[in-house]
Amino acid sequence: MDNQTTLEKLSDKVSEIVRQYHSLKSENEALRMEVVTLKAEKEVKDQAIEGLTEENILKDIEIEEIVSKIESILG
Repeated sequence: MDNQTTLEKLSDKVSEIVRQYHSLKSENEALRMEVVTLKAEKEVKDQAIEGLTEENILKDIEIEEIVSKIESILG
């Protein structure tokens, strides 16, 4: 038979809430660390994209200069 007193039932419920709290706290910390990691990775990728964009702009300028030289040679 289950003859728990009200106090024992309350104690069980509080213990379960504490367990859930600790579980959620751990999960929250893991998610926070994942967010930090993802933000750092995003920053690295953004910098790489910015560098490649600048490189493309310089290549476009170089191509325009070559085309201008060819046009000036051809008259």
